Amino acid sequence: MALSLDDVSEAPAPPHAAIGRRVQAALIFARGGGTTVLSRQRVPYPFHITRAFRMHPENPDLATLYLQSASGGLYAADHLTLDIAARPGARAHVTTQAGTVVHRGGPEPTRQETRLTISDGAFLALNPDPLILFPGAHLAVSTEITAEPGARAIVTESVACHDPLGEGRPFDRLDLGLTIRTPEGRPLVRERGRIDGAAFAGAASPMGPHRAYGTMVVLGAPDDARLAGLRLRQAGDAAGCLTGVSPLPNGAGLGLRLLAPDGGTLSAGMEAVFRIVFEALSGCAPGRRRK
Repeated sequence: MALSLDDVSEAPAPPHAAIGRRVQAALIFARGGGTTVLSRQRVPYPFHITRAFRMHPENPDLATLYLQSASGGLYAADHLTLDIAARPGARAHVTTQAGTVVHRGGPEPTRQETRLTISDGAFLALNPDPLILFPGAHLAVSTEITAEPGARAIVTESVACHDPLGEGRPFDRLDLGLTIRTPEGRPLVRERGRIDGAAFAGAASPMGPHRAYGTMVVLGAPDDARLAGLRLRQAGDAAGCLTGVSPLPNGAGLGLRLLAPDGGTLSAGMEAVFRIVFEALSGCAPGRRRK
């Protein structure tokens, strides 16, 4: 979901018994008429999507779709779920137009769940802009990927901090979870992480001096020199990030982690490595559209 930081001010602290929104959206991409079509969609408020753009003249079957927010970000105790399915032969790129603000939370976390189902022969790239954690934000993010053999995917996730008053106040807590499984339900990768905002921003932070963090999961990567870890590390590091690349467990794919001093540097690093991987998996460079 997209939102420019210039468009918001800090939200007031929520009441103790905040009741957030429970909303589920769903997108299904399928092959039809020689191209990729959005065959089904359920996009309730606050989700909003654009039409599918054709931004690759050399690959007109590759659809690009922008996911947007109509509500100004994520609020206390929200529980928003997004399901995306890519059917056999479908090729889709889903992104956002700006970062998503996560406002001050409460005891109950703001939850964002993403569930992806990718069929054999399908290609799905999901690379939203960073989640921007405001002071007091309490966010739990979970991503579940079910991929058939022969599926190709790029899935990114990134977070950065912002205090509108410029006082360096931290978020409250951040939980991150990733699961990759086979269609039969066998888990290939399970990862969980949690950090408090004070520890994230403190002198002894496990992030060191970095204040923004991003990950990328690559499934179905070809055995190609363009995806050599050295080149990806060089691309991320050249943008000002600290970049690590390693194989995922059980031969699931490739995993990348990027640390950066701020959200802008992180976005530049994520874009640099995404461009390399996208071209290797799709056969063309990602389309450039003004955000």
